[in-house]
Amino acid sequence: MIKMVAKSGFMYARKTIRQVRNKFFPSEYELIKKKFRADGGEYKLRFTYNLCQESIVLDLGGYRGQWASDIFSRYRCRIFIFEVINDFANRIKIRFRNNNKIEVFPYGLGGSSKEEYININAASSSVFRTSVNSEKIEIVDVKDWINNRGIDKIALIKINIEGGEYELLDRLIETKLIEKIENIQVQFHKISSSSRSQMERIQEQLKNTHKPTYQYEFVWENWARNS
Repeated sequence: MIKMVAKSGFMYARKTIRQVRNKFFPSEYELIKKKFRADGGEYKLRFTYNLCQESIVLDLGGYRGQWASDIFSRYRCRIFIFEVINDFANRIKIRFRNNNKIEVFPYGLGGSSKEEYININAASSSVFRTSVNSEKIEIVDVKDWINNRGIDKIALIKINIEGGEYELLDRLIETKLIEKIENIQVQFHKISSSSRSQMERIQEQLKNTHKPTYQYEFVWENWARNS
């Protein structure tokens, strides 16, 4: 009991110190997040698209399904949600069980089909981070999924997959499926010392087919297909 109380107190102290540091000595990342919020990122930028009821939207990294819910409430479009963690996927299925325009898949899309172990930590769950809890997950090759579905046009793809975005976007670019996607909303993550160079390389390649409509480094950015 004493150990548990001491551990709880230590974690609370760490959280308090982090909050004070972020308030008075914010990092560049914290400043970018603050600007993103001030610019209406979470209620305007991430939801302002030319969508309609016939539009196809892919939500990669569904978590609780809130983003998909907000998009659907605005446009009534067709949404495919991908969530690799079973508990999260089941909760999303229950949330949209009476909505036949939203389909939930208990796996992710990536550069190849494989099984991996993910470390579970709420919205930050990732195969690139360590955690006490882990779960075996399934990844499906994005090329196979799109081709098997016979999808010719994707109006919007949201990508928040905690480091998996690099191989996913590489695969979309390599197969030229990127040309089928009108808008790419992606959150890049710092998972290694090479993350920045990987991000910049992908951004340069995206310029061949898309242009950025907003960019907040390692927070959120959107790429619209060239007309």
